Amino acid sequence: MAKRVTQGKAYSTLSHTRSSLAQPRLIAPAPATVSERVYSAFKRDIVHGFFQPGEALSEKELAHRYRASRTPVREAAVRLQNDRLLRIIPNRGYFVAQITLSILNDIYEFRVAVECAAAELAAAKGAATTEALKELTDLAKTRCNPDNRRSCARFIEADTAFHVGIARLARNQMLVRAVSEARSQMERIMLAAVDINYFGELPGREHLAILAAIRERDTERARQLMHDHIMQSKDKVLGVASILPVRPSTR
Repeated sequence: MAKRVTQGKAYSTLSHTRSSLAQPRLIAPAPATVSERVYSAFKRDIVHGFFQPGEALSEKELAHRYRASRTPVREAAVRLQNDRLLRIIPNRGYFVAQITLSILNDIYEFRVAVECAAAELAAAKGAATTEALKELTDLAKTRCNPDNRRSCARFIEADTAFHVGIARLARNQMLVRAVSEARSQMERIMLAAVDINYFGELPGREHLAILAAIRERDTERARQLMHDHIMQSKDKVLGVASILPVRPSTR
């Protein structure tokens, strides 16, 4: 029970930090339908660690938590299984997906493919407004105190907003959706790192360099800087994978 209360406080902190960021243009609007609301809330609970890897979840309890019927809960569960955040086992129920080493590698391969393309397109199209670039610059400068969970939570939210924001500058909705999906997994991993009191060097300088390349419409440099940034992140994550809640792959 104490653990769940602690997780609830952390969840409240994360919700507060998301709403405190500059939201127009770079952060998607809140879901409008019941189905979208349940999916969004259920996904956030998994990503933010309210539900732990491997935890069994009751459809009835989920419907009560999200104040909805079982139908939107089932719909959300199917979508979350496609997002690789949930497992549906017939006649047994829902289980929060484990973070495996295989998934970590898949995430980073996926990120290299889509985020490098997004950075390159953003530079090529040159559609970034002064206002959008300023907002991304402010996000890139977000700091984190490793001893303060609220500070780390705010940084993680800003990091997500930055990467999704780059995809938005590419003016390609498929890239935006792809980057958003990858960020769900990344937030989950980064939040787990906070919980074990580990947080590596912040990527602010790397983010600012990527923005500079986009501003100067240097497509090759934008792509290369994003690639280097993602690979450095991968090295950091795999370096602490042994103490994160990560399991070896069974594939």
